[in-house]
Amino acid sequence: MTEESTEKPAGKFGEFHDKYYKHLLLIPLIILILSFVYMFYFYSNTGDFINKDFSLTGGTSVTILGFGNTDDLKNTLSGKLDEISTREIYDLTTRQQTALIVQTKTSKDETKKILEDYLGYALDNENSSFEFVGSSLGENFYKQLVMAVLFAFVFMGIVVFIIFRTFIPSMAVIISAFADIFMTLVLIDVFGIKMSSAGIVAFLMLVGYSVDTDILLTNRVLKVHEGSINHKIFGAFKTGITMTMTSLLAVLAALIVTSSFSVVLTQIFTVLVIGLGFDVMNTWITNVSLIKWYLKKNEN
Repeated sequence: MTEESTEKPAGKFGEFHDKYYKHLLLIPLIILILSFVYMFYFYSNTGDFINKDFSLTGGTSVTILGFGNTDDLKNTLSGKLDEISTREIYDLTTRQQTALIVQTKTSKDETKKILEDYLGYALDNENSSFEFVGSSLGENFYKQLVMAVLFAFVFMGIVVFIIFRTFIPSMAVIISAFADIFMTLVLIDVFGIKMSSAGIVAFLMLVGYSVDTDILLTNRVLKVHEGSINHKIFGAFKTGITMTMTSLLAVLAALIVTSSFSVVLTQIFTVLVIGLGFDVMNTWITNVSLIKWYLKKNEN
């Protein structure tokens, strides 16, 4: 693409953006405010920020091979097993159900007895597998994962301040990254997804995914001295949106492939897909508008 063809769309973009970039900030701001309101409501009702599955609260997970009558099992045992949830596993090639995962807060031995009474046969290593997590172990693991995410975010913010050494642009990057993570967390709660340890790890990955395009944008606008502000923003947008869309399409394809046979991978990819979607908005509306506001104020 020639310099003339690059300047032309940048100029068209600039005319609109110069007029409305402050107004555009209302979009992510309203979504963020609604997210805080919902999270306050959610925390008031549940006492926590997420719905946790058995790996974080403690409980039993049973994988039963060759069993397919999911609805009848759940309806029959819902009064006998504490907080029962089920999930089918399908063969990737034939798309036929191969197993059923049953998760409950009931102890391992009691769960095994109840399931055997319902199924009419004994559960052993040939036709099933059991996993049990103690409540204290799950709670400690949850706290450690949350601390890991918080430390990662804090250290990310420190690195951003070291790189740019300017308060407003650095805060714009941090605010955008925070909004990505927080909005994703709220949407996960809205969908009613029970988060496992793998889901928390996905938020740790999202810290890196959220900040890369923000750093690209801020670095291009602050440290490249050739061209107008709009031209530098447009150049960063072409590179950044290509990075994000490539990652988003790859993760989305992985989500589709793994959704039928891996609960862990499905949850990781779901968090990343939602987070990357919010990253597009928060980088190219929130961060762009804040840094442009800062630069124009300094120019004036």
